[in-house]
Amino acid sequence: MITFVRRATALCMLGAALAACGTSESPRAPRPAPSAPSAAPSKPSRPPTLAPGPAGLTPVFEHGPRTAGKTVALTFDADMTADQGPRAASGEHFDNPGLIATLRRLKVPATVFMTGRWAEEYPEAARSIGRDPGFEIANHSYSHYAYTDDCYGLPTVPRDRMRSDLERAYTSFRKAGVRNAMPYFRFPGGCYDEAAREELTAAGVTAVQWDVVSGDAFATDADAVARQVLEGVRPGSVVVMHCTRSAAPVTERAVRTIVPELRERGYRFVKVSELIGTANGRA
Repeated sequence: MITFVRRATALCMLGAALAACGTSESPRAPRPAPSAPSAAPSKPSRPPTLAPGPAGLTPVFEHGPRTAGKTVALTFDADMTADQGPRAASGEHFDNPGLIATLRRLKVPATVFMTGRWAEEYPEAARSIGRDPGFEIANHSYSHYAYTDDCYGLPTVPRDRMRSDLERAYTSFRKAGVRNAMPYFRFPGGCYDEAAREELTAAGVTAVQWDVVSGDAFATDADAVARQVLEGVRPGSVVVMHCTRSAAPVTERAVRTIVPELRERGYRFVKVSELIGTANGRA
């Protein structure tokens, strides 16, 4: 009896380790050490751009390095001029949802050079493309008016309004819900001169041209468009195509031929940003 009492007393003296004297509850497990504070999320790096050219002019990019692997960038101009609203209202289609769907289905990353007027006319499409990690949206001006004289009959933006026209496009993208438009600019019609490059220098953009013309604008033969692209592509190429049903009705069909053939040849599809990054040695 005495032994039993002594043992009970000894157990009671362990009250700091037991929930209650005389119970069968186990000692509490030690609390885990506090977690180290998580590191602050790193800020996304700025998309790669080219350094200004001689005299600080806006740099112009035409293709990536020829010796950095078999990569190719398909680019699509989403054209709509500032005065084409009535034509859209009457039923003309300046968008091309079938093309975008095909690029997604084929898992082809692409860069869309979009006018601000296009984004205003098709804000849901602009937002969908802009938020899809498979695409990037770049600037193709607000109005699709030329930045030089004598450019395929396009109206001309006065020199003192060139930068504001470019910036107005970025404003249209933001209003449509495009959060991260790229700092790349494609001159309407591909037309530019030294004066235009001077005017855009302060905008900090890289002008992006191309080295392969698809010939899809107003074409009616998808096979001919595909052949022209396939014959012209080299490592690092930038291909210019269009994302407007009315002006480029066979582009989607041509893409369905171009993509598997270039993959068969060992090409990998990339966005323009990757080609520029490779040119900068940042890839």
